[in-house]
Amino acid sequence: MPIFSGYAAMTTDNKRYDKIEGKGVSIDYGPRRIVTNLDLAIPERRFTALIGPNGSGKSTILRTFAALMKPSEGSILLDGRDLSSLSTRDVAKKVGVLFQGAVAPEGLTVADLVRQGRYPHQQLFSRWSADDQEACDEALMLTGTTDLSDRALDSLSGGQRQRAWIAMTLAQHGEVLLLDEPTTYLDLEHQIELMKLITMLVEKRAKTVVAVLHDINQAARFAEHIIMLKDGRIKAAGKPETVISSEMIFDVFNVKTMVIRDPVAGTPLCIPL
Repeated sequence: MPIFSGYAAMTTDNKRYDKIEGKGVSIDYGPRRIVTNLDLAIPERRFTALIGPNGSGKSTILRTFAALMKPSEGSILLDGRDLSSLSTRDVAKKVGVLFQGAVAPEGLTVADLVRQGRYPHQQLFSRWSADDQEACDEALMLTGTTDLSDRALDSLSGGQRQRAWIAMTLAQHGEVLLLDEPTTYLDLEHQIELMKLITMLVEKRAKTVVAVLHDINQAARFAEHIIMLKDGRIKAAGKPETVISSEMIFDVFNVKTMVIRDPVAGTPLCIPL
């Protein structure tokens, strides 16, 4: 059995599966409605950030994109097909997801973890193939973890572990990657390192990435598309410069800010007052 089963994978026919849409989606958690009548389209081969206060529905939406939760109303479409019509294995071949706090058995090496990413491609009694090994080697190379492949996962720093988990998703050569607060618990250096890795995967490998982020300035600098949520509804969506404003930040977060142009990146920079 896989350690973590919600990961992206390469298709066999070179057709891309990276278009995610939500149509009239409402999501309940017990008696409580978390998301209400959501309509959205995730830009393909772009980095989208979901931002908003705690309880705004960010992680719930991400779980629904990964078919780990089902909408109470409406539908999530992946390349035009309702996720509910796909098997767990089929979803795992197309959509990758990494939630914060992912854990692995004690002593598991980075190489062993990355090999788990090939699970959706494995059939009963199938053998490890040259394609499987090539996919794992490439994933280790892309994330800069090749030299760590023989190390136990629990011996690594937080940033190294996060890169190892992302390598596991990349081993499947998928097109969609969903990340829930990927920079949580990382120091500033490793946060920047991880955000640059995500940017590279979008620009050089044409991935579609959706990440839940808490740092507004981080989202504005690195993401190409931002969806701002409040109380399970979309308050604004679009490029950072059209979404990030003092008025919108106050409306969503109830915090007074000054928004200026980042002198380095040229993106919106939010300064709390």
